Amino acid sequence: MTNIFNPSHPGETLKEDVLPALGLSITEAAAQLGVARPTLSKVLNGQSAVSPEMAIRLEAWLGLENGGRADLWVAQQAAYDLWKARQLKQPKVKRVNLLTA
Repeated sequence: MTNIFNPSHPGETLKEDVLPALGLSITEAAAQLGVARPTLSKVLNGQSAVSPEMAIRLEAWLGLENGGRADLWVAQQAAYDLWKARQLKQPKVKRVNLLTA
């Protein structure tokens, strides 16, 4: 079965949608978020995950009304991570036999 759904890294959403909509550079956004520019750059380029801590910063920065909910950023990261993991060779696992009463 081929899975054609390829979820985007949340950094891509920030880089392609959020920063242009706000008219901000990476340097400006990093300063507003209170993180180092290289830290934000790694997230934007998919080299680092959006951690729960970063998600909370995004929530405070964007506000709940502007799509900044921390749980949504973490969920997008989890979906991306799970998709990436499924692209790897899967280990052989012996399925458990469940007993029924």
